[in-house]
Amino acid sequence: MRKSIKILMFMVIGAVLLLAACGGKENSSSPTETNQGASSSGETKKFKIGVTQIVEHPSLNAAYDGFRKALEDAGIDAEYKVENAQNDNSANTTIANNLVSSGVDLIFANSTPSAQAVASVTKDIPIVFTSVTDAVSAELVQSMEKPGGNVTGTVDTQPDAIPSTIKFLKEELGAKNVGMVFNAGEQNSRAQVDAVKKQMNAVGLNVVEASVSTSAEVKQATESLIGKVDSLYIITDNTVVSALESVVSVANDHKLPMMVGEFDSVKRGGLGAYGFEYFDIGYEAGQMAVKILKGESTAAELPVQYPQNLRFVINKETADILGLKVKDEWKAEFAK
Repeated sequence: MRKSIKILMFMVIGAVLLLAACGGKENSSSPTETNQGASSSGETKKFKIGVTQIVEHPSLNAAYDGFRKALEDAGIDAEYKVENAQNDNSANTTIANNLVSSGVDLIFANSTPSAQAVASVTKDIPIVFTSVTDAVSAELVQSMEKPGGNVTGTVDTQPDAIPSTIKFLKEELGAKNVGMVFNAGEQNSRAQVDAVKKQMNAVGLNVVEASVSTSAEVKQATESLIGKVDSLYIITDNTVVSALESVVSVANDHKLPMMVGEFDSVKRGGLGAYGFEYFDIGYEAGQMAVKILKGESTAAELPVQYPQNLRFVINKETADILGLKVKDEWKAEFAK
């Protein structure tokens, strides 16, 4: 009898210990489930970022580098799908469709044509652009302050850059007839040229246009201006900038001072530019993307940003070729 009671007691104790062990397992699983929930909430999510760029050249490349650095600094884990249209409009459209269908979380559009292409095929995926001159005229946003849709970003036009360039051409270089080579088929460029013409006409300068459709036409178009102009102003036109060395060659051969729209073009032989670093506007666009990816804001709520910190940079070697003395009062930096 005693033996039976002992066996029964052991069985009861064993059952209690088994239940306690099972209860311990259930309790220990709770933190794991909580961690999985945190992961799914987005704290450790790996984002898919689509990147579309219209053409290969230093300014746009620097803007992309700045964008990636901003996401890296913010601790965003991202996988990038990078596409370059190489200045081919049909390729640009194909890239836009492919990025949208690939299910990316956000698209970085590097140039006006790139932004227009992706904006035309999605109203849902957030789009952050840079290297765009006039986002309103390009119909990317409703206004600079209130974009209103799924698109926002940073523009590459500093409000004081064009007036400062025109003043320098007129007062320091004594220009009267200024040649402008650009792709009239690119809305970004047409908007810039129209803005420049309006301001130049207001101060008594005449603009002589030379239009191109491909980079192969740039040198011939520049040569067509010889004898008609006393200086050149090359804006941030993707087609022309991609073949800038041919413009520099013609300008130097004929001793024509050539003002340009950004610092990389100064490094490549342009005389000077009032501008900013494209890395910086890419970085600022990246900071906007971070807010969107983290759910802190939407594209519609983020105002389009202008570049900060306008600077004047001169190419000393080009100035020497032109026989131009750099004055202290210009407060210019030399391109490195």
